[in-house]
Amino acid sequence: GFIVGIPTVSVAGLWWGRRVGRRFDLAPPTLLKTDADATGPPPAIGLVLGIIFIPILLILVHTLTRMLVDAAWVNDSWLTESLIFLGHPYIALLLSCLIALYWLGIRRGTGRQELQQLATKALGPAGIIILITGAGGVYKQMLMATGAGEALATWLVAYPLLPPLLAFVLAALIRILQGSATVAMITGAGLIAPALPALGLSAPQTALLVLGIAAGASTLSHLNDSGFWLVKEYLGMDEKTTLQTWSMMTVLLSLTALILILALYLLV
Repeated sequence: GFIVGIPTVSVAGLWWGRRVGRRFDLAPPTLLKTDADATGPPPAIGLVLGIIFIPILLILVHTLTRMLVDAAWVNDSWLTESLIFLGHPYIALLLSCLIALYWLGIRRGTGRQELQQLATKALGPAGIIILITGAGGVYKQMLMATGAGEALATWLVAYPLLPPLLAFVLAALIRILQGSATVAMITGAGLIAPALPALGLSAPQTALLVLGIAAGASTLSHLNDSGFWLVKEYLGMDEKTTLQTWSMMTVLLSLTALILILALYLLV
């Protein structure tokens, strides 16, 4: 993983980032601008960091508690149930939001109307992401229900490709069609798994095949990917610029990883 990951990050992250930074001049997104009319001293850094880390700690406690209960190391009780409930991502984020509204808003003299406007403004960028993600989910489910991915996999397996290349192509096509990298990895792995015994791969070759699935599932983040819209909205870019920067970065990342994976596969 490190042998493939470090050069890939260097090319797709550092090199591509510098190249894109020189070509595109973007103004700072308005979401990150400080209100010029704000009065009073800024909040203490400890308070801000505490609010940021509260949901992270709660989610970690949730995960650890569930693991201990499932392993029968800790008896299930009202305390463990409470920790699991409070650490659920929805509850943890809601609690941190309420704490932020109180300590960064009400305690600093912010009125109810202003807090309501702030909350409404924060929902704006998320709206388009939620809509696009929902539409992408419907599209993905339609492809899965029609069996398009499985038919495509059956067609591709008939071609004499190197296993990592085949895994890459399968995952990449699923990713491009339905947008989710997670679904592409899971689906690609499920389609490749039945053929593994016949391939007779060694442990390093199997690991490289898995990396091929991950590389293919990372390619071409575009309009049906919620991550595409997240980057677009929060960095204040239009669709064309996001395609030229973010989407091309994901393509470069996956192709760089593929080249390294194939080179290693031929060596081991």
